[in-house]
Order: sequence, then structure tokens, then C-alpha cells
Amino acid sequence: MTVLRHVFAVARKEMRQVRRDTRTMALVLVLPLFFLWLFGYALNFDIRDVTLAVQDRDGSPESRALVAAFVESGYFSLVETTHDEAAIRRVIDRNAARAVLVIPADFATDLRNGRSVSVQAVVNGDNANTAGTVIGYLNAIVRSVSSQLVGEQAAAPPPPPPIVLEPRIWFNPELKSSFFLVLGLIAYIATLIAVVSTALSIVREKERGTFEQIRMAPLGTMSYVVGKVLPYLALSFTSVLVVLLAGMWLFGLPMRGSWVLLLGTTVLFLVAALAMGLMASSLADTQQAAFQIAALMSVLPTTILSGFMFPISSMPVAIQAATYLVPARYYLAALRAVVLKGAGLGAVLVDVACLAVFALAVLTLAAVRLRRQWHGT
Repeated sequence: MTVLRHVFAVARKEMRQVRRDTRTMALVLVLPLFFLWLFGYALNFDIRDVTLAVQDRDGSPESRALVAAFVESGYFSLVETTHDEAAIRRVIDRNAARAVLVIPADFATDLRNGRSVSVQAVVNGDNANTAGTVIGYLNAIVRSVSSQLVGEQAAAPPPPPPIVLEPRIWFNPELKSSFFLVLGLIAYIATLIAVVSTALSIVREKERGTFEQIRMAPLGTMSYVVGKVLPYLALSFTSVLVVLLAGMWLFGLPMRGSWVLLLGTTVLFLVAALAMGLMASSLADTQQAAFQIAALMSVLPTTILSGFMFPISSMPVAIQAATYLVPARYYLAALRAVVLKGAGLGAVLVDVACLAVFALAVLTLAAVRLRRQWHGT
């Protein structure tokens, strides 16, 4: 009985401490609900609302009915109708459409005369898994429309399908998943190294007491911060370059765009990641806390909300809005456009601009917080 009283006494004391510790209460009660909400909605392998552009060279009621079948299926969202050949390349380079349906001239005439018609579908292959699923959707809808036409014109023996789909996969014709994974790993590794290492390096100074000593030195806050992060910028940049070159050598990853554009975008992304590390260091006083904050700010969003593992278009609207706060989303889009598509600055300008705004905003917030700590306010 004495042992039990001791146990319950310690348990009551610990429970009072836990109630007073709002961080622990939030960790135990709120964090699991947050993860359930995030994983339950974001981790969705179903692909919905596939962006579709249409080049209808026929303009007949039959061709419009085919387009309507795609839209009404619930799998495709019509985002653009074009009559320009060059527009097909532009909409795919800008990720405005994941697939382009090209309906030939004399589509209706051939159908009415009982001839099979080939309909071309240009599919963006930068994400092998998504491209394979999109081709499956395209084939299923074309088969359904063909079956309806055959039913209306029943004959024995059954005629060949009136509409035949001819898919063309751009940028990754063999649908190699390694292309998609290697580029995602580049963003993941760069984020991990830049954010975690920067956060730990500054907090390490706080733990050892050297941060107070440096404050007394004739050294400005900005000089200290820049000197701290420069080695990690170089280290992260080297890691990205090594992984990229290894991916080209081991997996045949192509490099179709500009090296200058790729490396410039990479530096901008790393600055954004380093800013996140500075922010984490300004929020933590121990290396353990800094690592946890850095992981929550970088590793988890990069894995789930950047489009690396799960398609953003299939996420609920609220989570899609949250992905705009993840710098890896913009970097991955630019990386795939430059490396796989050979796109120029015009195609990735929005992503580059968003990276710049994000880096500037987070860097400013982190600098303000660190300056206050530097001056003891």
C-alpha cells in the first residue's frame, strides 16, 4: 500500500506539471488531431480534377460531345481550348494542363461514314505515376464513348471501335518513376540539410554559452547570421549538385534545360530553406527543440505538401492553400520544368518569383527575431 501511495503521489505531481505545461498538452492532444487531419486528407493516391486542354480542329457537335464526356466524367477539368500548335507546348510547360486532347479535322465526317478516327492525347510525363493514371482515364472514357456509338450502330460482326486513342507521353516516354523520385529527393535532401543544420548550428551556440560571448564582440547581427549560414549554403548546394549528377549517371536522368537557370533557382530555394532554419533557431533554446521545430517546418511539408509524393490537385481546397507556404512546391515545379521539359525562364517565372517572396519574407522575420535575442530584448 505504501508503494501505491508513492506511485499515485508522483503521478498526481506529474499530472499537475503537465497541466501547467501548455506545450506538452498541445503535443499530446492537438498534434495527433492535426496529423490525422493532414494525413487523412493529404495522403490521397486518387487523382481527380486532371487539368485538360483541348485542341478541337473539327468543331462539330460530335467533337464537342467527346469533350463533354471528358468533363462530365469528373476526372478532368477543362482549363483551355486552343487552336494553336505552339500552345500545346506552352500549356504543358507551364503546368497549366496535364493532358492535351487533339481532335482531328473531319472527325465527325469519318464517324458518320463508319471510319475509325484516331484522337491524340499529349500527356505530361514528368510524374510517371500520375501520367499512367491519366492515360488510363483517357482510354476508359474513349472506350465508353466508342461503346455508345457502336450501340447506336449495332451490326454483326461488331465493327472496330469508332474512336481510337493515341497517347503521346512527353518528357518521359518510358514512364520511368526514377526521374520523378530523383528530382523529389533533391528537394527533400536540400531542405533537410539546409533547415536542420542551420537551426542546430545557432542553437548550439546558445546551449554552450558562446552566443552570449559573440554578442559582446564587435560584430553585427547580420554579419553573424550571414557568416553562420554561408557554409551550409555551400554544403547544401554541393549536395544538390552531387545528387543531380548521380541521378544522371545512375538512372539516366536527362538535363534538357539551362544549367544557369537550374543552379540559380537552386540557390534561391536554398536561401528560402536557410531562412526557415534561422526561424527555427529563433524559436528554440535547445538542439532537441530546434530539431523538432525544423522537422515540422521542413521535412513533413516537403514530403506531403510539395507534390513530391501525393498530387496536390487531389487534396482538399484548404490543404491545397497550405501548400503555397511550402517552398519545395515551387522548387519541384521549376526543377521538373527545367530538367525534364527543357523549359526556359518564362515557364518557371511564377515559381521563381514565389520562391523569392517566400525567402525574403521568412528571412526578414527570422532576422527580426534573432536581432531581438542578440540585443537581449
